[in-house]
Amino acid sequence: MKIANRIEVSPDVCHGKPRIAGTRIPVEIILGLLADGLTPKEIVAKCYPDLAEEDILACIRYAKQLVEEEEVHAVREA
Repeated sequence: MKIANRIEVSPDVCHGKPRIAGTRIPVEIILGLLADGLTPKEIVAKCYPDLAEEDILACIRYAKQLVEEEEVHAVREA
């Protein structure tokens, strides 16, 4: 099932975690590489040459969408 542009989920692939469409590469792996300081160009060149930079950007957009939709509720300490 497509859940965002270039991002899909299937319970039988990657334990149901969001992944780049048509691959077994989880979004969280790409976000981790970005968090480690790699650029989209570096991720494609050094790690996943079969991906397009647009795939990497789709992971960022998907993460942004999740944060936008997240509801945060303050919890008072006892």
